[in-house]
Amino acid sequence: MVTASWDLGRRSLSFQRRPLVMAILNVTPDSFSDGGLYDQPNLAIDAALRMQSEGADIIDIGGESTRPYSDPLSASDELARVMPVIDALAGRLSIPISIDTSKATVAEAAIAAGAEIINDVTGLEGDPRMPSVAAEHEVGVCVMHMRGTPQTMQDDPRYDDVVEEICDYLVRRRQFCLAQGIAAQRICLDPGIGFGKSHEHNLQLLRATRRLVDLGSPI
Repeated sequence: MVTASWDLGRRSLSFQRRPLVMAILNVTPDSFSDGGLYDQPNLAIDAALRMQSEGADIIDIGGESTRPYSDPLSASDELARVMPVIDALAGRLSIPISIDTSKATVAEAAIAAGAEIINDVTGLEGDPRMPSVAAEHEVGVCVMHMRGTPQTMQDDPRYDDVVEEICDYLVRRRQFCLAQGIAAQRICLDPGIGFGKSHEHNLQLLRATRRLVDLGSPI
C-alpha cells in the first residue's frame, strides 16, 4: 500500500497526483549545496519566497551544515541562524515550513514559530527528547537514515545490501516512532542519499525507489 498523504497537524499534503518538492534553504555559511548563499536573514527570506513562487511545496530550513566532515553547532548558534528566518516567513508563506535539525530545543522553538515538520538527519536518534517533542506537538516528521555522523559518514561506507539494510532501518525507526506516540500518518521516511553512502550506493537506492515507496510511508 502506498500512503497518499502526509499529515502535518494543521494540514495534509497529498501525493495522489504527483511527487512533492521540498526546497532546501540552508542558512549556513558552509553548506555543501549552496555555498552559504543564504546565510543572511534577508537573503534567506527572499529565497524562500522565490522558491514558493517557483513551485516548491515545502520549505526546509536548516542552520547546521551536515556536509561531510562539518563541525557540530551549538543549539544557541543554530537558533540564532534559523529563528529570524522562520519568524519572518511563518506569516508570509502559504506552504509548510520544515525545520532541519537534530536538536529538540531547536525543533520546539521552530514549531512555536510556525514550523510544521521536523526533518531529522539522525532518524530521531540524535536527541532523546526529539520523539516526545514530535509526538506532543503533532507535527510531521521526516526520519532519515545516516550511517555514523557527518564527521564520519563518508569514511569508507559499506553495506552487504544497501537497499534492504536501509529499508530494514527505516521500518524499525517507524516502529519506534509509533511506540513513542507519533501517528503513522505523520511519518515520512528518507533513505538519506549522500549520507554515509558511496556514489554507487546512492544510485542503487535511487533505482530502488519503488521498493522504498512500498514500505507504505511517504518517501
